[in-house]
Amino acid sequence: MPTRPAQPAPEPPSPEVLAAIERLPRGQFVLTAAHENRRAGVIVRGVQPCADLPPMLIVAVRKGNPVSSLIRDARCFAICQIDPADRLLLRKFTDPPARGRDADPFDCFGIERLATGSPVFVRTPLAFDCELSRHFDLESDHEVYVGLIRAVKIGASAESQPQTG
Repeated sequence: MPTRPAQPAPEPPSPEVLAAIERLPRGQFVLTAAHENRRAGVIVRGVQPCADLPPMLIVAVRKGNPVSSLIRDARCFAICQIDPADRLLLRKFTDPPARGRDADPFDCFGIERLATGSPVFVRTPLAFDCELSRHFDLESDHEVYVGLIRAVKIGASAESQPQTG
């Protein structure tokens, strides 16, 4: 089988390209997955709809995250929108992890499951539960997942709402 010649390292993007990319709409999301007794999540910024029929999302994830092997094995994932002011969620799912290797970052959050069994935060205002449709290993620092939307959650559950006295 012929081998592919090594590609030269890409040149860094110009300041103009970086400025244009920063103008694209984005939010903060946690991509989660679970398989057997393992679960993982990572903050991602790039989530976009990519098809209407059937409804699908595309998400870019930095390579080298533990969530990648779980998505590969489970064939599903969830996308949970997070409030930018939610410091605990941001800290627990930062890449690289700001925690011990053996700690489960989900332990201090209420978790629910929708259609696929991927972890969904009770407090998230918006979640998409997806079946893996495609995976693309790009020649870059990110890989791309395409998910078929199997279930959604709109609005945080009652137990995540602030209690008033």
